[in-house]
Amino acid sequence: MRPNKNIKIFINYFLGPVLFAWLAYSIWRQVQNQPHLEASWRLVRTGFSSGQMATLVALVLLMVANWSLEAVKWRQSVSVVHPVSFLQSLKAVLSGVSFSVTMPNRVGDYLGRILYLPDGKRLKVISLTVIGSLSQLLVTLLVGSIGFLVLKGRLIASGMISVLSFQFAAFGLLFGTILLTLFYFNLGFVEALLERWFARSRWLYLVEAIRSFGMQRLGSLLLLSGARYAVFISQYILAFHLFRVDVSLLNAVWVLSLVFLALAVIPSIVLLEVGIRGQVSLQLVGLFTANSLGILLTSVTIWAINLMIPALVGSVLILSVKVFKRR
Repeated sequence: MRPNKNIKIFINYFLGPVLFAWLAYSIWRQVQNQPHLEASWRLVRTGFSSGQMATLVALVLLMVANWSLEAVKWRQSVSVVHPVSFLQSLKAVLSGVSFSVTMPNRVGDYLGRILYLPDGKRLKVISLTVIGSLSQLLVTLLVGSIGFLVLKGRLIASGMISVLSFQFAAFGLLFGTILLTLFYFNLGFVEALLERWFARSRWLYLVEAIRSFGMQRLGSLLLLSGARYAVFISQYILAFHLFRVDVSLLNAVWVLSLVFLALAVIPSIVLLEVGIRGQVSLQLVGLFTANSLGILLTSVTIWAINLMIPALVGSVLILSVKVFKRR
């Protein structure tokens, strides 16, 4: 049974402001309690007065590039169900970030994005959005596995991991990478298998769109995910320079691949992620530098620029969302 006109009007024109108020309050409350935030902001202000403004601007521009690439990815993913413009896709992505700040493991990304699609097509794109996320995970797992092998000597020498544990972990990463790669590039088989399971289910239509993902589309999503990964690396290297974290470029790339890998597998929510980022970065980047404060400030700054600013923008965009749209 479809909602009557009064319910539609209420949800379309009052739910947005309510969501905005709740999300904005949640973000503001949690940001205030983040460790090292005051020190980070103080150094950022010092950067403006000491000729580092170009670095800060570059960090923000890379954030824009990051979410623009994600918007292109999502647009390509959902185009088989419903075509969207780049601007609409970018709004959906940012709204997803605003929802995900208070939900575990970025679940809110899906909720925020589907609001920008017509009422009858929202659930259909969930499986397509998952595929886009898998492409990013595959890049993170692949590069992180290489970084793990490259830094073998440093990790073992530091006592962070034993030789036996390293071998087990390396085998697990290799197995996981191969398994995810096979899964990703054999979605037709996966879709056929799911069709058998859901043959008599009313949820079958949720997986039918997967069959439209050919090798060309999957490869394109993987390239875009690789570009986003390069943006992440570039942001951290710039932030290291800003906060005087002295790590060589090559070491920075490989150790950051481990940081990203750890963040990808540790369950968290965005508002608590800064603490996890800080601890993981301290343990791993700390293998190459004693500047602990610089490492922590880098983590807080990247977290604020990449997640909090987009989340605030997304919460404002939600004000204009109409939950019920014409098909």
